[in-house]
Amino acid sequence: MVTIYDIAKKTGYSAPTISKALNGTGGLSAATRKKIIDVAEEIGYKPNMAARALTTKKSFLIGIIYEDNYMKAGFEHPLFGGILNTFRTEMENSGYDLIFLSKTFGSGKASYLDHCIHRDVDGVVVINSGEAAEELIGLAQSEIPCVSTNDIIPGIPYVVTENFEAGRKAAEHFIKNGHKKFAYISGPANEYTRASTERLEGFKSVIRENHFDFDDSYVAPCPSWFRDDGFEAMRQLYESHADITAMFSSNDSLAVGAMNYCKSIGLAVPDDVSFIGFDDEMFSSYCTPPLTTFKQKREEIAEVAAEILHNRLAGLPVSDSVRISANFIERSSVKNLNI
Repeated sequence: MVTIYDIAKKTGYSAPTISKALNGTGGLSAATRKKIIDVAEEIGYKPNMAARALTTKKSFLIGIIYEDNYMKAGFEHPLFGGILNTFRTEMENSGYDLIFLSKTFGSGKASYLDHCIHRDVDGVVVINSGEAAEELIGLAQSEIPCVSTNDIIPGIPYVVTENFEAGRKAAEHFIKNGHKKFAYISGPANEYTRASTERLEGFKSVIRENHFDFDDSYVAPCPSWFRDDGFEAMRQLYESHADITAMFSSNDSLAVGAMNYCKSIGLAVPDDVSFIGFDDEMFSSYCTPPLTTFKQKREEIAEVAAEILHNRLAGLPVSDSVRISANFIERSSVKNLNI
């Protein structure tokens, strides 16, 4: 039976591009769309889902693992909600339906792998595993094609932001504006969820290259990503280092919580303490002052993840890891001390 992967092989385009052409979606040129449709007709492609399922013994179901232990933002999460929306479009254009997986179904509890087998999914996207990352090792070792968009799990290809480079950019921006005393507020991190750690490592690398003081006492780890934790982290940092002028937070909520602490003790932002956040949450451009931050390219992350999963479903080789740069958004929360 002819599939979109046969069309991809003959035309040289990726499976997601083939899907967009056949479904009339995506920003393809007329010439590209025509070439794909002509080849599809030439080799006899017929998008009959029932026949495909019977012939290939596929369910055309993609499982989604999305745990939200730390932020509890659900689909309103500034990164994961956008990834889900775009990923869904990409996979549905190829004829797949998406279902959410959990460790609880039926009358009891089971592993993610058990749930995948029960639902007979063809593949899995790990949007965020939360505290369950270690439990995905079994899934990674199975024959079920997977891709991850946040966690770095051995055996699962991943597409994540260039967090280290973003951390370097934050430090470079502070130094360019004359700052010499830096601190960092970290969200939860572990060996699988490394965003906060990577941002810190990039941040530290530039500070040390420029021979400024920075050790663990300038880092405040937080148990969650909430504003209250940012408030408390800033209190601890400021009580031990009252000369801090530059604060980098691993997300915007923590940054705003830290800004609120400064205001509560009479410090002005950015005149006394400057801030850079991460994620460009909805409130970030409206807080006082508007927050300088990084915006992750969630649509691109989702598109690349979908392409990787398409290729894995087709048995084609894929990259083990893809890093995508974040956009730096400069607003008013960093003071230029050189003036």
